[in-house]
Amino acid sequence: MNGRGEGTAYGAVTIVNALAGGKGAAFGIDLNTQANVELTDDGAIETNILGGEDESTLLVEKCVRSVLNRFGVGELGAKVRTQSNIPIARGLKSSSVAGNAVVLATLDALDKRMDPNDILTLVVDASLDANVSITGALDDASASLYGNVVVTDNIARKVLRTFPVDEYCVLLLVSPEKRYTKEVNMARIQRLAREVAIAHKEALHGNYWGAMTLNGLIYSQVLELGADIIIESLEAGALAAGISGKGPTYAFVTEEKAKERVLSLLREREGQIIASRTRRCSSLPMLTFQRGGSMPDGDNSTP
Repeated sequence: MNGRGEGTAYGAVTIVNALAGGKGAAFGIDLNTQANVELTDDGAIETNILGGEDESTLLVEKCVRSVLNRFGVGELGAKVRTQSNIPIARGLKSSSVAGNAVVLATLDALDKRMDPNDILTLVVDASLDANVSITGALDDASASLYGNVVVTDNIARKVLRTFPVDEYCVLLLVSPEKRYTKEVNMARIQRLAREVAIAHKEALHGNYWGAMTLNGLIYSQVLELGADIIIESLEAGALAAGISGKGPTYAFVTEEKAKERVLSLLREREGQIIASRTRRCSSLPMLTFQRGGSMPDGDNSTP
């Protein structure tokens, strides 16, 4: 047992939002959250979220406790510190990323390893228990842990397909306003489940950038965020544009040659502009799992 551990998990952006029908898709980006864990003997879990001191620490506590219990040392406590360049409660997967980072740091402190499927299951369970996600956000947690493009069935706890993503610029227009999951009008969102299912099908068949734009157009209306910037960015040369998570962040995928044209549009809008890049991993995961047991392998092939 090391007693001290570190863990880093990377950000993700929505391709298809799973709130409407329980099926989603996301891709990894190079923003990150870093977690430090120091194990203690007093049984208490103390959490310091740098830059988010007013945020709930329940997810972090549940992730740490679950790892400790898994390895039979539930009587231990921990001092946890996280720092991140991912804005909190802006639709940029900050909760899933923090969960991954904290689990990795706790494992490092224990000098233990877990199967990636088990890490994701633990983070999904903790997200549901902490009420920071409605579906468990398997798509977000998977894209954070692995990068690339991940298409999922969050309710069935199954990764349906993964795709290697090319290197692109990712521009984020981040609203100064926060939006938490508990504030979302689920009844209104679920009325568009059929339309969102079309976007999910496109992502499943490899048209993930088209799916991202379609999802963005749908959710921009139901979340009352407006779609004009999505259309204008496409006219400026963006490959895809949409709403990340429940918003209020807009995300844009561009080639280098179109980056400045899209940036010029964003500079005319209110909000913080963050420039990132897609995160491509060298190997694609073969993931399939659900609460309470395994499922048959899905189609994880790439075209």
